Amino acid sequence: MALLLGAEGPGLTPEALAAADVRVRIPMADGVDSLNVATAAAVAFYAAGPIG
Repeated sequence: MALLLGAEGPGLTPEALAAADVRVRIPMADGVDSLNVATAAAVAFYAAGPIG
């Protein structure tokens, strides 16, 4: 498993998106523009669960 994390704004490149099998988004509350990549990574790793 690989988690691809994009930059705020532009996100991932079209090539990276094309290589992905699954695309997910973190739901955001109204009034919240974005999470920084470290916070988004922590949420994604938690949601992915234990590996191994």
